[in-house]
Amino acid sequence: MVQVDGDMASYLTAGRRDGQPVLLLHGTYWSRVWLPVLDHLADAGLRPVAVDLPGLGRSGGQLTPESATVPALAGWVTRFAAALKLSGPIAVAGHDIGGAIAQHLLAHDRLDVSRLALVNSVLYDSWPAPHVAQFRDSDTAEGVLAARRQAVTRALAGAATESLIAEYVDPWTDGRVRRSWTALAGAADNRYTLDLVPALQRSTTPKLLIWGEDDLHETVEYADRFASEIPHAMLIRIPNADHIPTESAPDRIGRALADFFTA
Repeated sequence: MVQVDGDMASYLTAGRRDGQPVLLLHGTYWSRVWLPVLDHLADAGLRPVAVDLPGLGRSGGQLTPESATVPALAGWVTRFAAALKLSGPIAVAGHDIGGAIAQHLLAHDRLDVSRLALVNSVLYDSWPAPHVAQFRDSDTAEGVLAARRQAVTRALAGAATESLIAEYVDPWTDGRVRRSWTALAGAADNRYTLDLVPALQRSTTPKLLIWGEDDLHETVEYADRFASEIPHAMLIRIPNADHIPTESAPDRIGRALADFFTA
């Protein structure tokens, strides 16, 4: 835990404190999506830090429609990095909406991003997905827990077990987290990624995309387009994996991320 904006921010980490920092950002799930690859990054001499955004996962606070936008969350991430005293070039990876935050950090120079990895991230106008968009105009958190359970079960695909589903869904048993998630859904707007395209096309920062090919919403076609239109970007496809491929192929993805961040 570390304090950011007066609330406690939770994060998962591994490895040595003096390792090169790798900031791992989640989206509509929480930092749990990165747990399967933390040791791979630590074994490569890196210092992975998978943070829970405010009001989500195990972090304190509560998101509002204003604080849940991509630019606002990018600002919060920079303050989190400062609170942890992460200095120098920082490698960043983003999953889902966390990928939009990561792209924003790079495009707007909010952090000194040395390398950018995107794992089944939102791109262009690929989002919000229908199961998230249905909560955009909701002023209550009713139905979120059941909807999250359904989404997690599908996103885990072949890796899904009853215990793993329960572990993923656990944060949403807290009403404060459900309200924060509803705010995140309400703030979901693909203009935040579309507006970044010109800056990303000018960027010379190395970029890696890792994609579960069976994702129904953040489809691999968007990743193909990004890899062809954005300079210094390459794509790794993960067959038989859905929206959370880190659970389906942790060793392959962990090695790919470690190789990329230490290249």
